[in-house]
Amino acid sequence: MPKELPLSLAENVEYLRRLRELNGMNAFADFHRAPRPAPECPLIEVENFGSNPGRLKMFAHVPAQRQPLLPLVVVLHGCGQGAADYDLGAGWSTLAKHFGFALLLPEQQRINNPQRCFNWFQSEDITRGQGEVASIREMIARMVADYAIDHRRIFITGLSAGGAMTMAMLAAHPELFAAGAVIAGLPFGTARSMRDAIMQMRMPPARPAGELGDLVRRASAHRGKWPKLSVWHGTADYTVHPDNAGEIVKQWLDLHHLPLAPMAAANVDGYPHEQWWNADGETVVESFTITNMAHGTPLGIAANDKRYGKAGPFLLEAGISSSYHIAKFFGVTDWIRQPKPAVTSPSTKLIPEVSPISALPALTRMLRRPEPAAEVAAAPEPPARAAKPAQARPARAKPVRPMPVAAPNKPPKPAAEPLASAQPAPVVSRAAEPKPIERALLDPQMAAAISVDTPVEVKRPVAKAVDMTPADTPFTDAKPAAAAPSPPAPKPRRRVIDVAAVIDRALHAAGLK
Repeated sequence: MPKELPLSLAENVEYLRRLRELNGMNAFADFHRAPRPAPECPLIEVENFGSNPGRLKMFAHVPAQRQPLLPLVVVLHGCGQGAADYDLGAGWSTLAKHFGFALLLPEQQRINNPQRCFNWFQSEDITRGQGEVASIREMIARMVADYAIDHRRIFITGLSAGGAMTMAMLAAHPELFAAGAVIAGLPFGTARSMRDAIMQMRMPPARPAGELGDLVRRASAHRGKWPKLSVWHGTADYTVHPDNAGEIVKQWLDLHHLPLAPMAAANVDGYPHEQWWNADGETVVESFTITNMAHGTPLGIAANDKRYGKAGPFLLEAGISSSYHIAKFFGVTDWIRQPKPAVTSPSTKLIPEVSPISALPALTRMLRRPEPAAEVAAAPEPPARAAKPAQARPARAKPVRPMPVAAPNKPPKPAAEPLASAQPAPVVSRAAEPKPIERALLDPQMAAAISVDTPVEVKRPVAKAVDMTPADTPFTDAKPAAAAPSPPAPKPRRRVIDVAAVIDRALHAAGLK
């Protein structure tokens, strides 16, 4: 069946006047004026994406920095526009760059429609598996295959005829999309010819919500969850009557089994905003009414103080950024860019990465554990000295001053308790005497035992060294007389720790050295 010519009706004259294309001009200017140079376009045309029964063109943009679960937003331009024109005006590629999601922009050709409108009113173009709907479906499949798109995060939006085709895609392939947004569009299924389209655009009849919902339900066999929807329309739109926004809302509320009365109403950037949510509290339908705005996409400063888009024909400055709000409704703005990696130098590669958490327990154990006595006492003893019997010498308080020998008539001190080892204490000569730092790491009793040249049975650590001369009373370990006051309680001897050695052992224990 051949397509009905768009110029076949007299009523279409006014419609064409409002949607006239300017043959490459960027504004309503004199046709003799030289056109402005086109700005650099980030879109890339993709060919051979499928059978393409609708004979559409495919343009895409995928930023270098992307979200881990890459979303896809399909954007459909309006009449008299192309993919690059609408992307520049609505700012979608800038949004994609800022928030890391992929873009797909189908484009209509003049061979299909002289005004480059998507044929949202032709049955063969809006039926599942046919025409333009099938072509857009093949483009989405190509994007999913090429860029690993998250199939749960595919969205679609459009203006005017692109908005009406957005409704057709949501009806014919609801399983593909998580949400959609329509700007100055029309409900699905209310027009099947050019005459129906013009009547729906100028004086849309009021239909019951159930009838509108059935038009969508009959378009596919889908019986699962329906996509969310955001609806935008200006109250001064004389190209597509504002009542179409109410018909779209009714159609989608019926699909979600929600009441017609809004559940919440407020002002956003100075414009009425209504919301409906499901049992889980998720907003599934919302409506923005842009007062005193004509036919077009509303532009403005976004909530993040950035401007997305550029004013032009059917791209109107209104003080509200519809593209940003739609992207937020889709959930594609919930992404924080990863910080840049730290700058590395050749010297940093030579330093092993040490985890302070893994090395800390080993270091703590090294600091708390005393040095084993065997490590110090194991020093080799000269053979000549080992053969001599051990000669008892008086204990000395200072190594530089010799201690006097006890008087002969003094009764010998009874033997004290031996050390934990059953063997007698080893003889430690001055040549084999451990270093002061090694003695400091020993137990106080062991330090007292090896601080003299002859073995001494240690009963308790000496609390305080006494400097004695030969004229003084000889040092003895006997207890003082009963009348003498008891000596103060011995204080623990402070250990001196070689921190460098301990850290070195900790690194060895942690396997880091």
